[in-house]
Amino acid sequence: MLKLNIKDETSNLKSVVLGTALSSGPVPLAEQAYDPKSLQHILAGTYPKEVDMVQEMDAFATVLKKYGVQVFRPRVITDCNQIFTRDIAFVIEDKLIKANILPDREEEFHAIKYVLEKIDEDQIIYPPKEVHIEGGDVMPWKEYIFIGTYSGPEYSNYITARTNSAAVDFIREKFPNKIVKSFELRKSNTDPRENALHLDCCFQPIGKDMAILHKNGFLMEEEYQWLIDYFGKDKVFEITKEEMYSMMSNVFSISPTVVVSERNFTRLNNWLRQRGFVVEEVPYAEIAKQEGLLRCSTLPLVRE
Repeated sequence: MLKLNIKDETSNLKSVVLGTALSSGPVPLAEQAYDPKSLQHILAGTYPKEVDMVQEMDAFATVLKKYGVQVFRPRVITDCNQIFTRDIAFVIEDKLIKANILPDREEEFHAIKYVLEKIDEDQIIYPPKEVHIEGGDVMPWKEYIFIGTYSGPEYSNYITARTNSAAVDFIREKFPNKIVKSFELRKSNTDPRENALHLDCCFQPIGKDMAILHKNGFLMEEEYQWLIDYFGKDKVFEITKEEMYSMMSNVFSISPTVVVSERNFTRLNNWLRQRGFVVEEVPYAEIAKQEGLLRCSTLPLVRE
């Protein structure tokens, strides 16, 4: 049996579900795109090829295994994009919460059934249908749970708005011992440079007390400022709109000192190394075309 344990974003990783790019299906039609960046690449004819994405994910898996991490992969569903396991479920403390995802992604959750069978049934939470939530918006961090949301009246018009106010209330109710802090994110169905699909597209804690941050991802300046004050300006790596577009905040921590990053993120990788991190560089630029990167492809189950 797996004893779930996730209290933060960076403690030593022991067990994770890493997505798969096998049989990810044909290039979607424009009207099937879930986000503006995928749409851009569909229209430009530069949508990533399965063979390239499989290689990128294999490189990531190799790094995880190098550090002794137990890596589960989803059962492969024919012609289904199963790369982003962070969208289908997430763990806080000793509970796995099923994300209320877009209905046509329901099958992806069933593809990790063999993993769920290793978890006590009473540790799995199924939110009610009015609660919209995805793991990219949820970050346990010490006494906090940070949640990205969009609570504007036009929420339903945005395919890019994935976590609603009901979800913030739901998590608050389920984890009364935590301080739930929500952040309003900037959303756009059409411009990937003006769209923070999830909180981890514009913010992520790293190490023990540092963070990567993109100001324009936040709708309210005071919420961005709160993060600057919390971490301290000298502990924050600020990324540009172009760097956010390339998913620079979506790296992945194996431990407080080891970060897996995209090999083209030269500015970030140098900054991390100067601060004593071991940076494991992998190719992930093709997967990035789908507005997701390393954190999005993982569902951590146990950290200690």
